[in-house]
Amino acid sequence: MAPNSQADSGAERDHAERDHAVHDGAERRSRLRQYQVQLLDRMQVAKTNAADHSKQLGVMIGQTRCLLDMTEVGEIAPVAGISKVPLAQDWYLGLANIRGNLTGIIDLARYRGEPTGMSGSDSRIITFAPGLAFNCALLVGRVFGLRKPDDMAPDVAAAGAPAWSDHCFRDSEGQRWTRIDLSLLVQETRFLHVGF
Repeated sequence: MAPNSQADSGAERDHAERDHAVHDGAERRSRLRQYQVQLLDRMQVAKTNAADHSKQLGVMIGQTRCLLDMTEVGEIAPVAGISKVPLAQDWYLGLANIRGNLTGIIDLARYRGEPTGMSGSDSRIITFAPGLAFNCALLVGRVFGLRKPDDMAPDVAAAGAPAWSDHCFRDSEGQRWTRIDLSLLVQETRFLHVGF
């Protein structure tokens, strides 16, 4: 091959590499822009949801229909692989691996002095939101979906109910719902001491 041909071939290769690098850079910038737009959209949705306390997650805890603030709920997971912890209170069911995190599982019905919230095919584990900074979850017998307390009538809470469960409502079918404030529950001294 003649020297000029080699030089031309090398120049073409350099030009092709520059074009490829420019194209890759433009594609990366485009993907970065898309990611930033998606991130801004998610932040806006999260901000909107955090401000909206009107929607609550309806669940069955023991024999009580309860409402959990969506801003205090992390995720809903199936009941599986709960390992008992020795010398723990009977309401502290043990630890479960949820998405790689060891999470303490609480039977809130037992904690409240009611019959256990036995697990069945409808049972789920509801983790606490990361904002509560408490690696914990509740065993619930059933998840009913979203409820709006604004559409319910206020009802009188049981005498002596703790602050974290002293708001009750009646829905249009006459069912009683108790709102559980997880941010107050995690501050209760008894809740923090799972051992004997």
